[in-house]
Amino acid sequence: MKLKNLAAVCLAMAVTTACNQKETETNVNKTTVRFATFNASFDRKTATQLADEMAQGKHQQIKNVAEIIQRTRPDVLLINEFDHDGIGKNDQSVRDFLNNYLAQSHNSSEPIEYPYFYIAPTNTGLAEVDLNGDGKVTVPADTYGFGMYHGQYGFIVLSKYPLKTDNLRSFQTFLWKDMPNAALPVKKDGSSYYSEHTLKHMRLSSKNHIDLPVAIGNKTVHVLAMHPTPPVFDGPEDRNGRRNHDEIRLFSDYISADNNQYLVDDQGNKGGLKSDDAFVVMGDLNADPIDGDSYQRSILQLLKHPRVHQKAAQYIDVPSSKGGLAYKTKKSTKGNPAYWTHTFPLRLDYALPSSNLTVSETGVFWPEKGSKLRYLVEDKKGNQGKAVSSDHRLVWVDIKISK
Repeated sequence: MKLKNLAAVCLAMAVTTACNQKETETNVNKTTVRFATFNASFDRKTATQLADEMAQGKHQQIKNVAEIIQRTRPDVLLINEFDHDGIGKNDQSVRDFLNNYLAQSHNSSEPIEYPYFYIAPTNTGLAEVDLNGDGKVTVPADTYGFGMYHGQYGFIVLSKYPLKTDNLRSFQTFLWKDMPNAALPVKKDGSSYYSEHTLKHMRLSSKNHIDLPVAIGNKTVHVLAMHPTPPVFDGPEDRNGRRNHDEIRLFSDYISADNNQYLVDDQGNKGGLKSDDAFVVMGDLNADPIDGDSYQRSILQLLKHPRVHQKAAQYIDVPSSKGGLAYKTKKSTKGNPAYWTHTFPLRLDYALPSSNLTVSETGVFWPEKGSKLRYLVEDKKGNQGKAVSSDHRLVWVDIKISK
């Protein structure tokens, strides 16, 4: 080899070695944190049923959900539809889930621990005033969010990292009418669907909206958790569809630099996140960007938001699965089946990181037929949904966090 060519090769090797060394050093200084959301279908007909099942430690559906969590191993996990006392004071059911299910091996799975958790107070099943104007306060007719008892369909957060609950912000009591240009429902004649009395008490959040900061080394990532009402079970006024839209809009405005000063949280603080704050919006948002009945494609308020990581939201690295891609349905749909997170089928569940975070991987836990883990979503009789684990699928996103 000529001396000149040899020098060029050596230079190239030196550059490559230096780049690889720099990349290795960069990776050493970062840790991967998996954020996940899972509607676990832990809702039950009575207020004590889930608590009893958690205490006994033998319920097969709960075992399967626990195994899914163990197989995917999230570091920070939002669980939607986890029944509790409604106010977050009684934590025994959560502790029993941690000890009797997650800390136990299922089909040779590796147990998983979450030293930190938070139970979000919820509007579901909470009736305080006569909202429908029939002269009495009843459940579920007058509840702020649908539920047969306070705490049904609630949600919790589990974490391997410390939760900064002293800095928590929530919007459980925020009134729908206080949102500027709210999409409040109207009658055919254009008059308000809700009476003035109802609007004085009608909360926007059907469950709760929380901003829960998570401490990961020297970094703080805000978990923005919610579970908007599904845009169904109403009439031509589309009251649930419009509410779903504005529940999603609350967090869309919350992460915006402008148009958030109207927001006053339950702690009395005004406004939204700082422009450089890192966050992950998580939850069963009951809104598909293409299919379904959402009002004005409500989820696009987040998917196209400039502060939301666009790769993980819309184009590349959207959480996907082979099981969803192969899912057979008679329903007419236009969306990408690989992105579905529900057996309906729709994309309803999201883990949307902020644009200032580094996304490494994403996924939806939906094993395809032939997978050794298929039993976690479909039994031998072909049953799916809550009969096996959940009608929703766990969605996760991996974030590289500097140490």
